[in-house]
Amino acid sequence: MKHIILIMSLISASVIQGFAQQAKPDSQTYNFSVADCVSYAYQHQDSVVNAGLDVTSAGYHVKEIIGQGYPQISGAASFQDYLKIPTTLIPGEFFGAPGTFIPLKFGVTYQSNLSLTANQIIFDPSYLVGLAGRRTYKELYDRSYTRSKIAVNVNVTKAYYQVLVSIEELRLLQDDIDQLKKQVNETTAQNKQGVAELIDVQRITVQYNSLVTKKENTIRLLSLNYELLKFQMGMPIESNLILKDKLGDIQLNLTGSDAVTDTTAYRNRIEYGLLETQEKLNEYDVKLKKGQFLPKLTANASYAASYQNNSFGQLYKTNFPSSYVGLTLNVPVFTGFQHKYQLKQSQITVEKAQNNLVATKNALNLELSKARITYINGLQTLNDQRKNMALAAEVLRVAKIKYEQGVGSSLEVIQAQTALQDADNTYIQGLYDALVSKVDLDKAYGRIK
Repeated sequence: MKHIILIMSLISASVIQGFAQQAKPDSQTYNFSVADCVSYAYQHQDSVVNAGLDVTSAGYHVKEIIGQGYPQISGAASFQDYLKIPTTLIPGEFFGAPGTFIPLKFGVTYQSNLSLTANQIIFDPSYLVGLAGRRTYKELYDRSYTRSKIAVNVNVTKAYYQVLVSIEELRLLQDDIDQLKKQVNETTAQNKQGVAELIDVQRITVQYNSLVTKKENTIRLLSLNYELLKFQMGMPIESNLILKDKLGDIQLNLTGSDAVTDTTAYRNRIEYGLLETQEKLNEYDVKLKKGQFLPKLTANASYAASYQNNSFGQLYKTNFPSSYVGLTLNVPVFTGFQHKYQLKQSQITVEKAQNNLVATKNALNLELSKARITYINGLQTLNDQRKNMALAAEVLRVAKIKYEQGVGSSLEVIQAQTALQDADNTYIQGLYDALVSKVDLDKAYGRIK
């Protein structure tokens, strides 16, 4: 309990208070588990937020595609003031003056036209393909959004574990410091009594000072790890973050599913799903290119009102309306083989996408095998390091007893103390490696959504 209180006070003094000095008075404090941190990141991390905006934009694009099949109605209005009415030359034969041209002015000074035009697609292969592929297009962005969330989940979880491991490292360092401090005091008292030599005191003091310096460095690194976690979450640096989860809450054990490679797990990976969606879009592009060989049929209609008068005040009192309805059939006859070669390029793109799917499947299966073996090895190494740490502590205890009884040397005690510190360092690294490999394994199995 004494060590726990001491560690928490160290963290509070060096991390939370350090942040508070730079923070605004109204900076918010968060007490988060790793799940809370991930949830916060989904709402604030810029890559996830932007991916969500892409999904919204894709939804608007789908509506744009659908809108192309609705009637397209447009209106137009025009007004002309002929400062000089155009002159037309008429052959003189019409007026009994052969061989000459008679200039005549046709028209009026003021003219205005109001029109309304409507077009409706009846058959257009491009529109039909776009309509059929709209859900696949939206699916591509939905899966891209999921990929961004998974990447953020992984980064936040690893950063969270790094903070927990740093706190554990501080706890072990404090244990070693407390132990060395007691030994320094005892050796100093023995030196005053003439039982121990001065060099013994100096050796232990050097080791003690090194550990104190390492603890101070670790505290500063812990502060940096907190900032890294906030960065991965998209949280302002000046906010105060307290972690609810402890290392003991994390289950590090080998389950039955972890011990066996699942050759179908690649189907759970978002990377594979994205490539499948892209392949579908490429297939729709092939259909689009094939549709270029087919005719297009459009219905159209128009109504126009024409106003003409030499007096501006009387212009809109006389109307000369006109209207029509009709069909337009556009049949491609010869396009210089452009459509043919565009189709072949699209077909090659589909083949490449299929090859990428096969390669990605193999790569994901290999990644799973690697992650599984790394995790198993990490657990085995971590268990061994726990045993080594306990063994090093026992060796140190025996060395101290021998030294106190006069049958051992202070150098032997210092060597045992150094071995314990090395075992602690190796354990800390192994603990972080095991935690990270667990995250990588969950990702490889497609468990992170």
